[in-house]
Amino acid sequence: MKDTKFDTALFYALIGVAASLGFFLALYWALRLDSSIGSFIRDFGGMPLYFWPYVVLTLGAIVLFGISVSLFVYRWRKFGFTLRSLGRGGSASSGIGSLVGIAASACPVCGATILSAIGIVGGLAVFPLGGLELKALSLGLLALPIWLIRKDVKKLESDCEKGICPAPRDASFKDSDAARLWGLLVVVALLLNLAWGMLKTDPVIARALSQNTTLNLNDNQLNGADIATTGNLLFDEVLAKVLPEQGFQSKVQLGNSVVKLVENGVIDQAKFEAVYQGRGGFPSELKDVLTKPSPAPILLTRANAQYYVNLLWPLGLSNYMESNKSSPVNGKSLFNFASTGGWGLGKEENGGAYFNKFNIVELTPEQEALVTKIAQNTYRPCCDNSTFFQDCNHGSALLGLLQLGATQGLTEDELYREALAFNSFWFPDNYIQTALYFKAVKNIDWEQVDARVVMDKDFSTGSGWYENVNKEIKLLDLMPKERSGASCGV
Repeated sequence: MKDTKFDTALFYALIGVAASLGFFLALYWALRLDSSIGSFIRDFGGMPLYFWPYVVLTLGAIVLFGISVSLFVYRWRKFGFTLRSLGRGGSASSGIGSLVGIAASACPVCGATILSAIGIVGGLAVFPLGGLELKALSLGLLALPIWLIRKDVKKLESDCEKGICPAPRDASFKDSDAARLWGLLVVVALLLNLAWGMLKTDPVIARALSQNTTLNLNDNQLNGADIATTGNLLFDEVLAKVLPEQGFQSKVQLGNSVVKLVENGVIDQAKFEAVYQGRGGFPSELKDVLTKPSPAPILLTRANAQYYVNLLWPLGLSNYMESNKSSPVNGKSLFNFASTGGWGLGKEENGGAYFNKFNIVELTPEQEALVTKIAQNTYRPCCDNSTFFQDCNHGSALLGLLQLGATQGLTEDELYREALAFNSFWFPDNYIQTALYFKAVKNIDWEQVDARVVMDKDFSTGSGWYENVNKEIKLLDLMPKERSGASCGV
């Protein structure tokens, strides 16, 4: 015997699921206008009283939107559209709730962009809680039509019993709805496929998917001075070129930049030294880096690469460039990025106070133009943002390196090569596999690869790297099956 109740429940559930998926895709598209899930987690994960309400309210809005649409379809199938019913406001409330929900439920940065576009001057800055008020309002506006429609249906049913409304129709699932049911199944499948296609290119998800490599190079942190050979000749050849055991001899020198950072309070010497006390202190070549100029060119090694992140990070963060006034960091969320809020080794509690403030390294207009150009065309695997959008420590550090190199007379080609070398030591997992890709697929040795190409978004963003490198490497099975000695992972 046919279970009509089950078929009806499935029919309306699929309508709700399809609507929720569509609403989710709209929110995610808005998020990806100028951010990503990874960026949102990095920027606001340390603010639980903001982060978790934002997540819960967003998920709640998605669910309520699906329920609202499902109820609206039920009401339409049962009573149709009439002038009387249209005046009840259910449809209008649902539409308003959806509009506000889409604007409010993405990340704060793009939410502000959308709100400004529809006439709310200042975007999310006008809200004391950074937009949580608007998200709560959107949740209410999505819950309101559910209550209105249910009330409307009951009222119409009551009126129909009195003979003062059009005769209600059977809104349950019927044989004639079979084609609609299959259509809904196809739509849900297509939306799921589209959602997965978008999500898997998000840096945080792309990185999670790439963590099942057999070498376990999972966190892009070097585990010491030595990375033993694996016995895989191709891999070992590439490893030696990407992370040479003797290190990379840079043409860039720190000069007096770190000393000036200390003098201006961007680096608090006591805080900085305390961080490394439990790690055995500074390497011998950096023991006086906070108090004396460093005239020798940097020798970047597997052992000291992470030290240079923290030395170059405050430089890129605080050094003045006229072009930084148009940086995506320089906005309402200035103090919330990992590069700003995450810098706690200065005199100020939040590194955002130092953004673009000091002439640590003075660039000529021509040098600044060169740095800006390269920064806008180089990326990093932890996200999909350019070096110019220095929303994390590695972005700031690479910008600082480019600034130093430009003032010391390096050419554009040399600066790209420096950027690639430092990124390779900071993100060894990604660039070892990238070198494998160019060698095995393109038959190009690492030293012959155009640094501009590798540092572009196709190979150095999280999503680009996953699509163009990681998939190929897995398909060709180029990673070693076993590892010996130390690894690139933590």
